[in-house]
Amino acid sequence: MARLLRAISENGGVVFYAIDSTEIVREAERIHKTSAVTSAALGRLLTAASLMSATLKRDSDSITLRMKGDGPAGLVLAVVNGSGEVKGYIQNPIVELPLRPDGKLDVGGAIGHNGTLSVVKDLGLKEPYVGQVPLISGEVAEDITSYYATSEQIPTVCALGVLVDRDLSILHAGGYLLQLLPGASEEEITRLENNVQSMDSITHMLQQGMQLEEIMERVLDGFAPQILDEQQSFYRCDCTKERVERALISIGKLELEKMVKEDPIAQVSCQFCDKTYKIDLRQLLSNLEKKTEK
Repeated sequence: MARLLRAISENGGVVFYAIDSTEIVREAERIHKTSAVTSAALGRLLTAASLMSATLKRDSDSITLRMKGDGPAGLVLAVVNGSGEVKGYIQNPIVELPLRPDGKLDVGGAIGHNGTLSVVKDLGLKEPYVGQVPLISGEVAEDITSYYATSEQIPTVCALGVLVDRDLSILHAGGYLLQLLPGASEEEITRLENNVQSMDSITHMLQQGMQLEEIMERVLDGFAPQILDEQQSFYRCDCTKERVERALISIGKLELEKMVKEDPIAQVSCQFCDKTYKIDLRQLLSNLEKKTEK
């Protein structure tokens, strides 16, 4: 379970979200058996989604982040709801790339520098909100910042990090979002920029034992931040056998009949949690025919 902190500056001009997502990323690595660089890629996107969940008003609201670049990792996906449940998927979990010249994992090389970041917000309205921006770097944090600036016109600083040990275990993961509300003065903007530029990486601060409150104080130094609330976020997949059956029914009777001829028992694996469901297609088809007769 991860701690998610939400705070605001004393004058109300700056909002701040921070999370220690280590347990979330550890669970993702356990499920997907990711290599070092794909653990970092998926972990950063899961962390970003968890941070963005703090803006949701209802448990049933959701945000889906979809990164598709031209790198070997393929599609990277993260889905979160208003109750803090987050899940993710990476198309190619095993990618091996040389480290960047600065010695860090080449997440941008794994995801790719050409492609798109899509953000889908389902807020219970008639149609979900969909925003899409071209990838800036594939490093995730810069792309999230670009999305907010382009699609929502909110000046944002996003910092994300995943520290992977030599045995591929996750040592630390976390991130923060810093957003300016309308009316911020040039002096405030300059001070925030200086604060951010002087910050260590989020994983270095977590490795040093810093708590989220201490990280908040450093990022918002001079702004007298006040904590609004603390939430919990955790990796959890909400798949069920019933949902799988509904998905199979949605492909139509003709396709189901073709599948029955090939193999009457379908084995369907969830891409988010790797759980496998065995579905008797004959029974499913029979139930569908009975409903049609009615």
